[in-house]
Amino acid sequence: MIVSNVQGLRDPFVVLHNGTYYLYGTGVGVENSWDNTAWDCYVNKSGRLDGEWIRNEKTVYVRPENAVKQFWAPEVHKYKGSFYMIASYFSAETNHRGSTVLKSESPTGPFVEISCGHVTPHELDCIDATLYVDGEGQPWLVFVHEWTCTEDGIGRMAAAKLSDDLSRLVSEPIELFRADSPSWTNQRVTDGCFMYETMENELLMLWSNFTDEGNYSVGIAKSDNGSITGKWTHQETLLFTKSEGDKFDGGHGMVFEALDGQLYLCLHSPNSSCNECRERTVFIPICEKNGTLCKK
Repeated sequence: MIVSNVQGLRDPFVVLHNGTYYLYGTGVGVENSWDNTAWDCYVNKSGRLDGEWIRNEKTVYVRPENAVKQFWAPEVHKYKGSFYMIASYFSAETNHRGSTVLKSESPTGPFVEISCGHVTPHELDCIDATLYVDGEGQPWLVFVHEWTCTEDGIGRMAAAKLSDDLSRLVSEPIELFRADSPSWTNQRVTDGCFMYETMENELLMLWSNFTDEGNYSVGIAKSDNGSITGKWTHQETLLFTKSEGDKFDGGHGMVFEALDGQLYLCLHSPNSSCNECRERTVFIPICEKNGTLCKK
């Protein structure tokens, strides 16, 4: 495990562009307030993950008109030559959390909202959206339908098709699975979805929930036909959880390939600050094996 020098950042997301690493996440500051947050960006030009990550001093985004608080989980994707930030905020217009799409020509912004407010349904709480482009070039938004606005208080994972310019949904959302679907949890949280295609064209989703012991963890779900619309089943073995080898819990993971070709799982650990440590961005070497991902 590589422990970065970045502390107090949640929901980390790495982009490698022209030999430079960019790290985005939810900046929570020293008070760890869920409301007083910002979309943050760090830059690492050393070529090494254990090199120095320097906070980008200029504002990485233009604040959306109705965004008032809870600036959460920014991630950046290069799509058709531009950079798109998928992120969540609480809107004064809808009184809900939702996910939005912002665009920039540079990985350090400024990112400007191109959707009409939240791209997710305005009457729901929806967070932690991610971008997935299928084999036919169709972009999808995969997102958390929060437990805070479901009839039974159980979170869901959902997905809908996006327009070609990523500015709006062009299909009704479909439910992929419930928070309590896997055997390793009976908790209500769906969090931190990230899509990954294996070399064998298996479609995986990394996502987080709490184990029955209360440890924030990263699990893997797999589509039975390599498509978003397939049936999703859950791997019993967690990709990351608190154990003898991992002193702290952690989650909201994503996968990226480093300059040397090594795959890494990136997440924040621990999930909550403690006397020993604040949230840190950590990188864990992983590999593909038998159609899934596992620690190396």
